[in-house]
Amino acid sequence: MPKSKRNKSVTLSKTKKKGREHKESIVNSIREAVEKYSSVYVFTFENMRNLKFKEFREQLKLSSRFFLGSNKVMQISIGRSVADEIRPGLHKVSKLLRGDSGLYFTNLPTEEIQRLFNEYEEYDFARTGSVATEKVELKEGPLEQFTHEMEPFLRKQGMPVRLNKGVVELVSDFVVCEEGKPLSPESARILRLLGIKMATFRLNLICRWSPEDFEVYKEGLEDSDVESS
Repeated sequence: MPKSKRNKSVTLSKTKKKGREHKESIVNSIREAVEKYSSVYVFTFENMRNLKFKEFREQLKLSSRFFLGSNKVMQISIGRSVADEIRPGLHKVSKLLRGDSGLYFTNLPTEEIQRLFNEYEEYDFARTGSVATEKVELKEGPLEQFTHEMEPFLRKQGMPVRLNKGVVELVSDFVVCEEGKPLSPESARILRLLGIKMATFRLNLICRWSPEDFEVYKEGLEDSDVESS
């Protein structure tokens, strides 16, 4: 019997080598982007939606390039201090790569970039663990938006429902979620069925670097965050 490819062992040294090569490729790509593009921005994101982000990136691919991934790898790429930065001032950009963030390289005018990022918002269904932005409560009575086939599924989500002459009926008031509290898997499913979108995918500009200057956009950052050590 031929050996299954799924059971093929991979030595740890090979795995490490591939990981190292991938990181080196990212480092080289970022350093090439520094030379190719006139400006680099740090941006953060809220409620990332990969498909939506891919669409946004496609709109700008002729004049720009995005990098997401390990903040540490991106920091190493441009330099984390005055001593190892690849261009003067880039260590300040490195210091602002925190949490859910990325690098954006572009040749587009600053005003256009600010407009594109500030105007960008995409609404989507919230996922398990997301914080509810409002209280959603269903009142006792018929739920005519649901077909009778859905009654067992709704019961599994904890909803007090029954069939009354073929119509799904809520036998008592039911709170789907409370404002400010994390969504359970059941709450997230019910909100999706109700068509209620509580998640907003946003991109926030943090700073901009060019060979001529450096700007911090996000309010509240301390001077020590961008000063060299």
